[in-house]
Amino acid sequence: MIDEEGKRTNRGHEIMVLRDGEFEKEFQELVRSAYSDLFEIRGEDAWTMSKAELTGYFRTADKTSDVIGGRQAGVFQVFRTLAAKEEATETKFRPSTSNVSKAKGSNVSKAKGTKPANTKKQEVISHPVEIPTVKSANKREMSLTVRIEINLPAEGSQETYDNIFRSIKANLIDD
Repeated sequence: MIDEEGKRTNRGHEIMVLRDGEFEKEFQELVRSAYSDLFEIRGEDAWTMSKAELTGYFRTADKTSDVIGGRQAGVFQVFRTLAAKEEATETKFRPSTSNVSKAKGSNVSKAKGTKPANTKKQEVISHPVEIPTVKSANKREMSLTVRIEINLPAEGSQETYDNIFRSIKANLIDD
């Protein structure tokens, strides 16, 4: 879909403009190619692996932490949904345990010597982007929210701020 520099590839563009039915088939092939090691080991069963199994695979293959392996597994699950290979047997997109414990008011002490969080101004603009899906009994609808964080320079002038927001309006907001 994108190259190492974050630019859209021709193949990625070709897949994104396909009709429903054709998109899923081609996206499956793209996922199989991107996750070739996983599919070589597990074959078609890779599509039905649980999040725990996927996390274990990614932790072993990439030698990553449980958090990173879980994130990689979550990305694969999203790709699985887009490729119309979703299994409705598993709960997806649960909040992380760190967020749950904070929400319940647990006391987590700070490690000594840590610095306070950065206090620069941030402006957050969030627009949901709908992804068309084929509805069936085994699939859930899916949407994507894009969050853009803008770190404004503390010593910036009014002209700097005006230019930033003018650029946002011109490039990100549909009128």
